[in-house]
Amino acid sequence: MSYFRSRIVIVEDNDAVREGFSLIINSVSNYYVVNGYDNAEDAIKNLKKDKPDIMLMDLELPGMNGIDAINIIKKSSPHIQLIVNTIYENSDLVFQALCGGASGYITKNTSHSELLDAIDEVTNGGAPMSSKIAKMVVASFQKNPNSPLSARETEVLELLSKGKSYSMIAQDLFVTKETAKSHIKNIYSKLQVHSKSEAIAKATKEKLI
Repeated sequence: MSYFRSRIVIVEDNDAVREGFSLIINSVSNYYVVNGYDNAEDAIKNLKKDKPDIMLMDLELPGMNGIDAINIIKKSSPHIQLIVNTIYENSDLVFQALCGGASGYITKNTSHSELLDAIDEVTNGGAPMSSKIAKMVVASFQKNPNSPLSARETEVLELLSKGKSYSMIAQDLFVTKETAKSHIKNIYSKLQVHSKSEAIAKATKEKLI
């Protein structure tokens, strides 16, 4: 009887960790390790040949780091699920990797069952991560609650950031062009900026849009 087995690639420059993870993963019937690499460049080069469903990606690697690798892999092969494999549990690096498209993370001292649970979770559409990292991810998608802008001004600025002209903004919001201009003037004044690009840059940095 044939059944589906997820193809897994491990990118980890510590040979002992890489081999240990391979043994654990290959001990269960529904997963198998297609390949292991000690650098991201080779893993990316062989993506078409390896056809992984899941990749375990170390963050600190010789040459290209794991975060850059995750961004490249997700752009070319968005279906691949990436699990960060790191010694750090609560770092900005893990956070950046998750924002870059990783599905979850495990630490290098993860037990056999935790490693397999994390892979199971990702396979079933979940995102294994600690509560501290999860909070960081959620906070990054939330707008600044202390924004000086009104809801309508925020709306105007969001449209402006999408490259819309005054006329298009007026049309989208069912207001006159003069009203749209007046909102933009208020936005510049409240953010203490003098141009559209300055307003968008400041609003993005301060999570106002």
